[in-house]
Amino acid sequence: MGEAVGSMLASAVGIAISPLTLIAVILMLATPRGRANGLAFTAGWLGALAAVVAVVVAAGCELGAGGGLSSDGRMATWSSWLTLALGVLFVLLALRQWRGRPRAGHVTPPPGWMRLTDRLTAARSAGLAVVLVATNPKNLGPAVGGAASIAASTASGGGKAVAAVLMVLIGSLCALLPLGVHLLGGDRSGRILGEWKAWTAAHNAAITTTVMAVLGADYVGDALIGLT
Repeated sequence: MGEAVGSMLASAVGIAISPLTLIAVILMLATPRGRANGLAFTAGWLGALAAVVAVVVAAGCELGAGGGLSSDGRMATWSSWLTLALGVLFVLLALRQWRGRPRAGHVTPPPGWMRLTDRLTAARSAGLAVVLVATNPKNLGPAVGGAASIAASTASGGGKAVAAVLMVLIGSLCALLPLGVHLLGGDRSGRILGEWKAWTAAHNAAITTTVMAVLGADYVGDALIGLT
């Protein structure tokens, strides 16, 4: 199980460090329907991420015929090629994010949906979470890569299941942490979440660029080891 957990850890942390998701949850929690919408968004995020991880792990185990390694003990070929493709994608995303960063004295406007968080219902909040997981490559890519690494490990079926659950929980910290502060932080929660939002919004480009670059280098390195 240790191999499965270790192989997905970087991917799970990469998902958790999701500035837009964190800001979206904080904005929802500040609305009159904040608690209901925040709970719905978090549930939608957990469900969508769990579905992606479960599908990829199951498919990967089928491709690996019950074993993630090739006969000479290296990473399975399918996993190495997938890891390489995702690594290149992350590097390209990092370059794109860096080139599109706001220049000094300029502020990048938030996405249109983020300006409508006060109009969301619980159902739409859950749907937004699903969309962010399933269509944003900065979330979907690490989810697929981490799940594939679990499938390609030599852990038992139970060990892979535990690693998958841990990956979903770690990858959901971007929603679970602000929700927890809102529910348990009392009178200080508004100030704490406001500080988190301001800092994250100010450093969004740098955070995303760094996460994508680090994941890209890690994935490409692992893939080259497996293919050579």
